[in-house]
Amino acid sequence: MDLKLAGKTALITGASKGIGRAAAEVFAAEGCNVVIVSRSAEALAAVKSAIAQTSNVRVDTVAADLSDSKAVDKLAKDYPDIDILVNNAGAIPGGTLLDVSEETWRKAWDLKVFGYINMCRRYYALMKARKDGVIINVVGNAADTHDPEYICGVAGNASLTAFSQSLGCVSPRDGIRVVALSPGPVETDRIVTLMKKKAKDRTGDENNWQDLRKPLPFQRCATPEEIGAMAAFLASPLSGYTSGSVVTIDAGLSARAGAF
Repeated sequence: MDLKLAGKTALITGASKGIGRAAAEVFAAEGCNVVIVSRSAEALAAVKSAIAQTSNVRVDTVAADLSDSKAVDKLAKDYPDIDILVNNAGAIPGGTLLDVSEETWRKAWDLKVFGYINMCRRYYALMKARKDGVIINVVGNAADTHDPEYICGVAGNASLTAFSQSLGCVSPRDGIRVVALSPGPVETDRIVTLMKKKAKDRTGDENNWQDLRKPLPFQRCATPEEIGAMAAFLASPLSGYTSGSVVTIDAGLSARAGAF
């Protein structure tokens, strides 16, 4: 399917691995130039090299810590002409209310919650001036499943979901679409780390983490490529009437959460 993204430019945060890398590869395969951002210059260089082997598009890499609003300001100054913004940076740690310290909580939110909000603030203004643009916020279904062992992520994701809906319900007035993409468990390094912690807490052995996948739909997590493909579709003109929405990809996990 031609998503009609050729010639556009997408900026993707958290793009050195996982969902962000998969999204960058899908956008590039559709002929979209990409600006990929993460903290690791070395990891970004590897992604750029991989994309260059399969897609003939421009790939710019930016090593930046987006928990710092000054880094966000510099990014917007250096790359103002972005058609599509995919906010994906941030890994909120697991733990109950009593497990997660205030310092850990604030550090996690500085990157994911306030990082997303600051990126939206800067790029929404630029897109509004052009009367065109798309913002995809990759959030997570913890906002719906309410896992008390991931309470910092539950609260952060719920905030970003409501933020995306609030912004996306009025953004069409400015020619902009804003969508929250809400994956369930995805086979990334972050999810594996969380599952290992749960396995250790429950059984004393983190190597039992793979058993936690058995109760999942299809007995597996989603793949990063499945989420990246949806991000590209939602950003495309083929999904041009989608804004203020939350698109959940979790094989029904959040829909059935209340039954258990």
